Amino acid sequence: MFGDLMGMMGKLKETQKKVEETKKRLDSVYIDESSQDDLVKVTITANREIKSVAIDDTLLADKEQLEDYLVLTLNKAIQEATKINETELAAVAKEGMPNIPGMDLFK
Repeated sequence: MFGDLMGMMGKLKETQKKVEETKKRLDSVYIDESSQDDLVKVTITANREIKSVAIDDTLLADKEQLEDYLVLTLNKAIQEATKINETELAAVAKEGMPNIPGMDLFK
């Protein structure tokens, strides 16, 4: 019984290490998103850190329009980054979870 418990604890520690490695790797996964007309372009990491924002000069004359473009484009990028982040971390977590009967959390 204790051997099983120790084995599970070891596996959980290994999984935790893999999760941390995955988070670090996701810092180098870049998502490029742009508005429909390409007037605003953003790049963020899969960990949702903004790396760059490019704004076409034509938007500089209208502050409200520029703000709307930024909000929409950044939200699209964040949604994509979140999807990638959650998928990657869930895969690592599922792989490392001990097989406990009745505890199938990842159906």
